[in-house]
Amino acid sequence: MSDDHASHAISAYGSRINQTPNLDRIATNGIRMDSAFCTNSICAPSRAAILTGTYNHVNGVTTLATPLDNTLWTFPKSLQAAGYTTGMIGKWHLGHGPGADPAGFDFWQVLPGQGHYHNPVMLRPGGEIVERGGYVTDLITDDSVRFIDQCRDQPFALFCHHKAPHRTWEPAPRHFTMYDDVEIPQPATFRDDLVGRSEVVQATRMQMMDLHPIIDLKAVVPDGLTLDEEIDWRYQRYIKDYLRVVAAVDDGVGRLLDHLDDTGLADNTIVVYTSDQGFFLGDHGMFDKRLMYEESLSMPLLIQYPDRVAAGVTSDDIVVNVDFAPTLLDLMGVAIPEDVQGRSFAPILDGETPDDWPTSMYYRYWMHRDGAHNCPAHYGVRTRTHKLICYYNDPLDQPGAHGPIDPMEWELFDLVADPLEINNVIDDPAYSEIRADLGTELARLQAEVGDEPYPS
Repeated sequence: MSDDHASHAISAYGSRINQTPNLDRIATNGIRMDSAFCTNSICAPSRAAILTGTYNHVNGVTTLATPLDNTLWTFPKSLQAAGYTTGMIGKWHLGHGPGADPAGFDFWQVLPGQGHYHNPVMLRPGGEIVERGGYVTDLITDDSVRFIDQCRDQPFALFCHHKAPHRTWEPAPRHFTMYDDVEIPQPATFRDDLVGRSEVVQATRMQMMDLHPIIDLKAVVPDGLTLDEEIDWRYQRYIKDYLRVVAAVDDGVGRLLDHLDDTGLADNTIVVYTSDQGFFLGDHGMFDKRLMYEESLSMPLLIQYPDRVAAGVTSDDIVVNVDFAPTLLDLMGVAIPEDVQGRSFAPILDGETPDDWPTSMYYRYWMHRDGAHNCPAHYGVRTRTHKLICYYNDPLDQPGAHGPIDPMEWELFDLVADPLEINNVIDDPAYSEIRADLGTELARLQAEVGDEPYPS
């Protein structure tokens, strides 16, 4: 798993701006899931949902501020109990110390918090601190190869979790000059002025001009640029470093795949590549994630398992991150606890979608206008064809960038007619019936997962 790696920065997903030959190997040898979504597009909550198979109001990790209670059930604990040697290497980001350190792992060595790209410190059980020299993505890969070598004669489950491509984007030395002579294309929605979208979305601080030149872009803005020219300059600085740190992840994935091949383990090993959520790569003029728009909501999900999954197939069935745990347990013949809220999509990997497979998904982002990005709390429903989002804004908030913000705002997108989510049709009479149906479906999903609408 990587951090903040958008599907549209992977060439297997048709990226216009990137080539990822080693990640593409997983798609070529297995399945590419085209409708995989997170239930909360922020790092710690998504990781908690993946590990526990439960929504964030159940596992308690609704924001970045709450660690994961390590007494809760997680699927690595079940794998460990079933005889697998388990290892967690890299980014944990779910808290540290008693009650929060990784649990269910025979070996763990993780970054404290976000960690550093260069010469990172890493933590081991008992508060042991390990100082490392080198580039973080390469070191995590080195440790992962070493773990495989130590466990190759027994069942193992390795969690290789990269820091990259999380902000700030600091490439490996070998990638410093990558793209220097290239102009990266801008996304189609780069100049989106957000007109027609909710006021609270227009008030977010995730535009190119919100990037810190020295910290994020590692440069001083050239003199004499017009506003549009500066926005273009900022995009090139941002996106090139983002793609450079992804390049090291792709290198590391290639090393792991090669090692599985060289050791004869590939045929009987499930290889999964994902990220904790998507990311805005200049889409709608933005960086970061959090919003329920497609670029942030979508997760890459590539799965290779030669013994079971056909090579080079795709699936458009909707799966969410709470489904990962029961699916992996199902594939390995380990019992799935009854209180897991996700559902195994192992039949989909076999090419057989169950007749009652969900055609909608529920999302909730809890961190209302918290931190530097001023992003609103919201929940919503996505179907195969439409998306309804409710921003439940605190009426006591300070006014937004365009005047006072309504206590509750809604957006509705027709994903067939408007896949780029430019036109909010919430007030279009032609969509009144669809809006009512989606409102009903949103309420049904909230009841199904046990969440409460705002205000409770």
